Amino acid sequence: MDRHIDEIEFTIFDTETTGLEPESGDRIIEIAAIRFKKEEKIAVFQSLVNPQRALSLSAQRINNITQEMLEPAPTIIKVLPDFFNFIKGSILCAYNASFDFGFLKNEARLINFSLPEILIVDLLKMSRKLLPHLGYYPLWFVAESLGIKIEGLHRAFKDVEVSFEIFQKLKRILFEKGIDNFGEFLNLFCLEGKFLNDLKFQKISKIQEALDKGINIKIKYFSSKDGKVSLREVIPKEIKQENGNFYLVAYCLLRNEERNFNIDGILHLEVL
Repeated sequence: MDRHIDEIEFTIFDTETTGLEPESGDRIIEIAAIRFKKEEKIAVFQSLVNPQRALSLSAQRINNITQEMLEPAPTIIKVLPDFFNFIKGSILCAYNASFDFGFLKNEARLINFSLPEILIVDLLKMSRKLLPHLGYYPLWFVAESLGIKIEGLHRAFKDVEVSFEIFQKLKRILFEKGIDNFGEFLNLFCLEGKFLNDLKFQKISKIQEALDKGINIKIKYFSSKDGKVSLREVIPKEIKQENGNFYLVAYCLLRNEERNFNIDGILHLEVL
């Protein structure tokens, strides 16, 4: 994990679907993706998917995909393995990743396809943390706020192209804050799951070590309130859990006051 972000290959993807609820029978009708490293696009993936069910008129209006377009398209049995071969060895990204990946998981379940373990970055989470002043985060709005020209949204590949541009703009903001380490990047923007839980408890274990020894901690901290990054030396007091979040309660030598630090916002810590 101790690598520069620009050394990592990512794949940004998007899906178009028959509706919003896979648990109610909605299916994927298009998958598109761009695989890239740094600012270089390495390869693209795009495929319509025959959902083997009727497409509603409302879905056709939103996606500009018709029943006639889908009839000759391959089914998910062909497309899903092809897609996962395409992304192999890269970090998966999507705007509102839990939605799109939720559909992938549902399709995999329907065809008995075993999903590989994969790290997923959520560009919506990235936008909220790095642009806290916006307060409103649809894809088109975030794109416009970053000066990105948008045309023809609601087709998967168009949305992927816009998401790619958003990623590059947000990455520059991240670099300006002094964050270019891949591990720190995942700490902030990875989709909730085993990786983040393991990372959280590794940090808690180190903090507990400092508490047991009665020694100070140096932390690199990302504030979700204003998106600022700071280096602080703190005197740990306790670890507390509140509303599902873990906090380090510590006396901050930078501010000369007791503060609560969200464990998720601690990018790096060193027991002194």
